[in-house]
Amino acid sequence: MGKSKKKHSKKSKKEKTVEFGGIKKSKQVLADYDPTGPVTLSGSLYSFRELKPIPIPEKDLLGRCRFVAEFEKLNRIGEGTYGVVYRAKDSKSPLEKIVALKKVRMENEKEGLPMSALREISLLLKCDHENIVRLQEVLVGRSLDSIFLSMEYCEHDLSSLLDNMATAFTESQVKCIFLQLLKGLKYLHSNFIIHRDLKVSNLLITDKGCVKIADFGLARFFGVPPKKMTAKVVTLWYRAPEVLLGSPKLTTAIDMWATACIFAELLLHKPLLPGRTEIHQLDLICQLLGTPNASIWPEIDTLPALKNFTLRPQPYNNIRPKFPWLSDAGIRLLNFLFMYEPSRRGTAEECLQSSYFVEPPLPSDPKLMPTFPQHRNLKLKKPSHQPKVCQTIPPVVPSLTDLLSWK
Repeated sequence: MGKSKKKHSKKSKKEKTVEFGGIKKSKQVLADYDPTGPVTLSGSLYSFRELKPIPIPEKDLLGRCRFVAEFEKLNRIGEGTYGVVYRAKDSKSPLEKIVALKKVRMENEKEGLPMSALREISLLLKCDHENIVRLQEVLVGRSLDSIFLSMEYCEHDLSSLLDNMATAFTESQVKCIFLQLLKGLKYLHSNFIIHRDLKVSNLLITDKGCVKIADFGLARFFGVPPKKMTAKVVTLWYRAPEVLLGSPKLTTAIDMWATACIFAELLLHKPLLPGRTEIHQLDLICQLLGTPNASIWPEIDTLPALKNFTLRPQPYNNIRPKFPWLSDAGIRLLNFLFMYEPSRRGTAEECLQSSYFVEPPLPSDPKLMPTFPQHRNLKLKKPSHQPKVCQTIPPVVPSLTDLLSWK
């Protein structure tokens, strides 16, 4: 009789606990928890003078995260590698301010916040620049795996604009957008931040013509000399050759290569290097810029991916035939950004001094940029031409690190 009672008591005890986000909590505790309730003081200070506990002053409390129910979701505007983004209205704000809510992906996390979200939060909190998207606050839901980032709302992203525009941007408008991108990158790189995932879908633009760099899920702080980082970064179409060839040293030069691809895409009104696989991407780069060799890129012979295959021989630079209408200064700027050797590739600060930006047509004033319908808020959307894979290519496609037979 005693044994059966013990079994019954264990069973009832088991039923009273439930696991949320890898943490076991009592069902009663979870039922009583109210995220919208007032902040309760859970700690105290100890006075060494009087040897007694003292209360924590109200001014020294850091406060708490707001509850996401205080925001009204209006529609879904996008999805990145590390979260879904919604347009939402702050119901508690007097002006009912519109914000962008990014839900942090927590499906496979059992030990708290994912590292990518922690990096994004820490990086954005340190950034204060008009061309960098601002993180306003972190929001929570009722469950432990419901975390949102509230960011300033921008009406468009460049990817949706390019997909829905009937005519391409004028060269004056392209200069305006590109200048703002370079200013944002100069700020990031001077503060030892490397973005590692620049593409048109990660560039936002407001109705006032202000361009903002967004989506810092892959961004990292870097030091001098740079430490080894993972090579599985940057969307394939914007991936620098040193990343494709497996270089262990990744610098801010990979952001500048992606910037060149964005600049060319704005001029052409279509992607410049739309590769299907890593090998195809390298082939497109060689067709455009010529095949690299040790004389222009001394490090190339040491890159691990070239041990198993050979690049297609192509001795010509085809930037000029690709952009016949572009001025000499524009061609020089593109070639400067498309340097094979990362250390010789143009930096954001150097590119801002290019004569291309002071020759006619002059860059448009951001306030005079045209306005567009907010395509991201429409229910029926045109299919995007951007690649859906952000970090890696599908598993059926062989990687360059596999054994290849291109000799």
